[in-house]
Amino acid sequence: MIRTGEQYRQSLRDGREIYIDGERVADVTRHAAFKPLVDVRARIYDMAHEAATRDVMTYEEGGERFAIGGRLPLAQEDWWDKRRAIDAVLDDVGGVVTRVGDETVGEMWSLYDGQDVLNEVDPQFSANIRNHVHKVVRADPFHVSANTDPKGDRSKRPQDQDPDMLLHVVKETDRGIIVRGAKYETAAAYANQAFTKPTIANWGDDKLSDYAVGFICELGSPGLKMICRSGFTGRGSVEDYPLANRFDEVDCLVVFDDVLIPWENVLFYRHTRAATFIRATLHRYSAMAFVYRLVKYADMMIGTALFNVRQTGLDKQQAVQEKLATLACYREGINAHLTSAIVMGQESPSGLLMPNQSLLMSGRVLACSQLPAMMHLARELCGGQICVTPDAASFRHPVAGKWLEKFYSVNEDWIAEDRRKLLAYGRDLLNSDYAGHRLTFHLFAQSPPFAHLAAVYRNFDWDGPLDFVRKSAGLSDRVMGTGKAPPSAKKIASAAE
Repeated sequence: MIRTGEQYRQSLRDGREIYIDGERVADVTRHAAFKPLVDVRARIYDMAHEAATRDVMTYEEGGERFAIGGRLPLAQEDWWDKRRAIDAVLDDVGGVVTRVGDETVGEMWSLYDGQDVLNEVDPQFSANIRNHVHKVVRADPFHVSANTDPKGDRSKRPQDQDPDMLLHVVKETDRGIIVRGAKYETAAAYANQAFTKPTIANWGDDKLSDYAVGFICELGSPGLKMICRSGFTGRGSVEDYPLANRFDEVDCLVVFDDVLIPWENVLFYRHTRAATFIRATLHRYSAMAFVYRLVKYADMMIGTALFNVRQTGLDKQQAVQEKLATLACYREGINAHLTSAIVMGQESPSGLLMPNQSLLMSGRVLACSQLPAMMHLARELCGGQICVTPDAASFRHPVAGKWLEKFYSVNEDWIAEDRRKLLAYGRDLLNSDYAGHRLTFHLFAQSPPFAHLAAVYRNFDWDGPLDFVRKSAGLSDRVMGTGKAPPSAKKIASAAE
């Protein structure tokens, strides 16, 4: 059954070991660094119960209601429902949050498509993934993802240095496997469980590696230690940093200090082909929810820039309109890729409706690779005042405030207080530590840029252009089988199945 926000908060009071800013956290639901996002996630749970939002956040089956985010996508309408739910959440909370479960659960569906691969080692692994996919639907946990290891010296194999630099199995027991190492995770400190899996690796001839392991980790498990980066919350007032103080998704190094993973939570183990499969297909579903957030982020940049130029009449200048149109093209380019990926969806090996992979992965490259340029363009449109405007306290000061009232009031429509709010919002969106963190997050959160391009390379249908040129140039049929042309999307899909 769908949980309430308070039930979610209570689930986090499990004695988990969390450290931030040199102290151990007593209650993650009340700590200043985590409370804003805990409240956002609790709000998402509560939206599933409220009359105004229940129908967009949930669906009914067998007399019970379940969250739209965790629903297996079987038809186009399922993806439209998921987009509407994301819009409802972001509109309600007033900002962009990414690691709140609907995006990360999609990674489980990729392994759901690889059940034949799992069966090569042990059919129980295939049963485990089916059980967990359906458990997410039924139990509605806050599910996140763990990918990146510390890695150490990448010129060496993990076995040739401190073996804990990559998460690995150190022991098997009747109850499960014991694992050591560490993973970087966003939102782990205030989530319930994480799909933990290998990072990108060159397995070579090591067919039965102890590092090739994937499992569901209950984040309150004994032996887990979460060491978090310092948060942005509280570095300035909410008035001066309205986004950083409300939407900072705290990342942490999750240390596995001999943690027991029960066998029913093990999804694959000592199976390098399964590890390779999941890395190659990991984002075939989750990229949809991840990239869709950048449509809303683009809206935030467009709205902030447009308000800034309209307040002084600069929106009537052609050069300004061209810059605004460039931002609009960026926004609509992402939207077009995601929309067409749904309309031209493909059936996956397990019978799910998979977004068209070439369009989805190309859209991800567009959204993430162009984000730095679009943020800089929005800065240009906002002007230099987003980096020089005094704080809210100065506007309220009896002496300084009078001068700021004079110089920050533009006309009867744009008084000083509204202009201050807009400039503070623009600064936090584009210029602050939080803004820089979000930019880096989108650069690496779903793997680095070379992996984004590799996904396009694997999924684009290369046979179409080759065949057209063969016919247009009058080449013989035999040239289609020569050289080292990249594989077509059809061949890759066949191989995966």
